[in-house]
Amino acid sequence: MTAQLIHMLASIAALMAGAFIGVAFGMIQDAARRRNEKRQAAGTLKSGWAVMPGSGARVAYLLVALVLIQIVCPMLFTDGTQWWVSGGLVGGYGFMLFLQLRQRLSGNKPK
Repeated sequence: MTAQLIHMLASIAALMAGAFIGVAFGMIQDAARRRNEKRQAAGTLKSGWAVMPGSGARVAYLLVALVLIQIVCPMLFTDGTQWWVSGGLVGGYGFMLFLQLRQRLSGNKPK
């Protein structure tokens, strides 16, 4: 019973850690999108290729965050629990994308 409880708590912690990383990455991507939209509206964005270098750095930061969580909390990466981290990451980032889509479809400008 205790082993099952520990495994369940580890799975929940892994899911929450992944969701936190996913939401944080989504917020960073959204902030970059807004900044680039402002630059485009102001006319200072010369081409779409000017946006690309920052995108690579953000993805690198995401990978660093995943490596750090693996080093800091190794219990989240044992016995198949790593899939809960991945699922939380996808869920958190997907949630942020859903919020952006809902804002665009409703016609409201993001705050």
